[in-house]
Amino acid sequence: MTTRYNPPYFDFEICGVKRQLPFVKIKDDMALASFCIASDTELVQAVAPELIKRLPEVDVLLTAEAKGIILTYEISRLLGMKDFVLARKSNKPYMQNVLEATVYSITTQAKQTLYLDGCDVEKLRGKRVAIIDDVFATGNSLAALEKLATLAGANIVAKAAVLAELDSVYRDDVIFLKEHYVFTPNPDGTFTPIECDEKKRRRETGKE
Repeated sequence: MTTRYNPPYFDFEICGVKRQLPFVKIKDDMALASFCIASDTELVQAVAPELIKRLPEVDVLLTAEAKGIILTYEISRLLGMKDFVLARKSNKPYMQNVLEATVYSITTQAKQTLYLDGCDVEKLRGKRVAIIDDVFATGNSLAALEKLATLAGANIVAKAAVLAELDSVYRDDVIFLKEHYVFTPNPDGTFTPIECDEKKRRRETGKE
């Protein structure tokens, strides 16, 4: 039987921290339980140590100019790092020898280009790099960060996020703490978790 969730909130818990996440319709046939860690100090302090336990030895952290910044800061602080590398959403006038990669974001429903300043390229070159994000969804944003790191000559040793959605849940090359649903809005106002292609395949073959 398919589970249906009632609005306005999705009850969520991770690492002992409970939140009520609002349902947000982003397309006619898709909705999210909006997970925003950008200002949630308590949640970030709870999940960062758990992600660190799962990370291999790393020299540098890389993230995008998005909600994962606060998480990356906390992980870098706990690891005793002096800084981390930030891929920007716009090419600033002061940036030199810029690398760039274009992505499509399921959250913003638009194409975005990420930029890496030349001075940050040098921080990545030849280093063991962990890419950090808040949520792995379609994998497109992650792919852009991977492209930037590769162009910079980095050795990507980990890709870690708090949550994974849809097919990202079944990737064997990412680290995450919990699956997070994406939903189909129903005519009666309820929300049903979307069954991604990989989950459907596993269910049909008896591997789920």
